[in-house]
Amino acid sequence: MQTTKTMYETEANPTYQQIARSIEFLTDNFQQQPSLADVADQANLSEYHFQRLFSDWAGVSPKKFLQYLTLDFAKERLRTGLTLAEAADEAGLSGTGRLHDLFVVLEGVTPGQFKQAGEGLTIRYAVFESPFGPYLLGTIGDKIVKLEFLDEAEPTDQISIANRFAADWPEAVLVPDAQALRPLADAIFTDTERQPLRILVKASPFQLKVWEALLRIPEGQVVSYDQIAAAIGMPSASRAVGTAIGSNPVGYLIPCHRVIRKTGLFGNYRWGTTRKTAILGWEAAHSLR
Repeated sequence: MQTTKTMYETEANPTYQQIARSIEFLTDNFQQQPSLADVADQANLSEYHFQRLFSDWAGVSPKKFLQYLTLDFAKERLRTGLTLAEAADEAGLSGTGRLHDLFVVLEGVTPGQFKQAGEGLTIRYAVFESPFGPYLLGTIGDKIVKLEFLDEAEPTDQISIANRFAADWPEAVLVPDAQALRPLADAIFTDTERQPLRILVKASPFQLKVWEALLRIPEGQVVSYDQIAAAIGMPSASRAVGTAIGSNPVGYLIPCHRVIRKTGLFGNYRWGTTRKTAILGWEAAHSLR
């Protein structure tokens, strides 16, 4: 039975909320290999419309995407035993226009900026839509300081937004400015080459090492926490690596979603396991185009 759709959920415009329901169903039931009709029902769409809308969103059919969700996919990626440097040389990045990892410049704040906690700085922010739901974007000048995915029900009033910046930039002046940030927002999830995206973060040297290692994981690939620890020369620090990954303030562009447990399970994600699964499957589909 069809349910009433929100203004964001129309058959002409697939949304992450519709896709997320089907991905949750696929993740929970992939061993039963559910039919197209079963999955379409989760999105409250006919088989025809679901097939078309899902393919538009992911770039592959629901059946192909289901293959990306199996544990065998994740385990096979890890089974190769590639180092990050070797993985970066693989063909995973070739043949795709989505080379955003080659266009991300990560910078840490200076000691003076760290001490000032943002005093005298202006952060412009706005909430935008992405293929994976709404997200909060914050910048200082031309540098991204925050990209956080939001759930539909999360408040986006000024006090709630301020709380999201308080940990790192408590003294900064916050200015809502969707118009100024729109070109940058449009560039983040596009399929075309572009100018480098600059990221500014408050981080310890260890966190920066971990996040820089994440940037070397090619799109469509996954690695384990142990592999990240080995890549930064600290093979016994996998737990600390996990903590650093979990504190990443810039989702997607610093691709913490590409790290999974060595068992092949996708594991936790700061912005939800379903969203992590969606991003990994979406990237795997795009990397094979």
